[in-house]
Amino acid sequence: MQRQIKPLIMLLAVLGASACGSNATKNETASTPAASSTAAMPKAGPVKYRVELTPLWTKENFPFEYPDTSLIHKPHFSGLIGTAHRASYHLFAEGQMPSPGLERLSEEGKHDPLDAEIKTAIGTGDALALTESEPLKDFTKTATAELAVDDAHPMASLVAMIAPSPDWFAGISGVNLMENGAWTANKTVDVYAWDSGGDDGTTYLADDKDTNPKKPTAMNKSKHFLKDGQPMPVARITFTRM
Repeated sequence: MQRQIKPLIMLLAVLGASACGSNATKNETASTPAASSTAAMPKAGPVKYRVELTPLWTKENFPFEYPDTSLIHKPHFSGLIGTAHRASYHLFAEGQMPSPGLERLSEEGKHDPLDAEIKTAIGTGDALALTESEPLKDFTKTATAELAVDDAHPMASLVAMIAPSPDWFAGISGVNLMENGAWTANKTVDVYAWDSGGDDGTTYLADDKDTNPKKPTAMNKSKHFLKDGQPMPVARITFTRM
């Protein structure tokens, strides 16, 4: 009788070990999705955005001393210029001294040497690529450009001269196009008037008078751009993922 029980015990032991192995495999398989879900999210690849500038700077919206639209150089925006960049880079910022390129852009609408300054930032890895558009002289239309971004350069900064003016410009600084680890499909931001700090003029058609020493860049809170004491956007920029 004992001889019959012993083989039976051995058979049960073998079957039990086999069942444990099967359960371990199932448990291992079941844990695989959980492990992958906690893995680091992959970096967002480089993409391009269509940039569209819609003007709001009209006589109806900004009546105080609005420039004569019959002038040879009637109210317009110079071409947009800017780049996508790291968070540590600033094309312009409140309280920051204007670069020579920003000062010339704000006073004359010229992209040189601001384009060279941006290319230097590209060379150091702080910026990704130069973005430019044509001037916007017909306010029934919009100005467009393309902006390249990647995971290391998700912030967008763009500027355009408000013309005519002493040293005023429209601009956005450090707009983040990545949300929750993914590129936003569309984003619209208000664009305000700024004073670069390079000229002492206080009216649209003021004579050229360089500020010495230069002043930090600041939002333009003159009567030209206020309504009920609050700054009004002079344009809107819409980013559309391509």
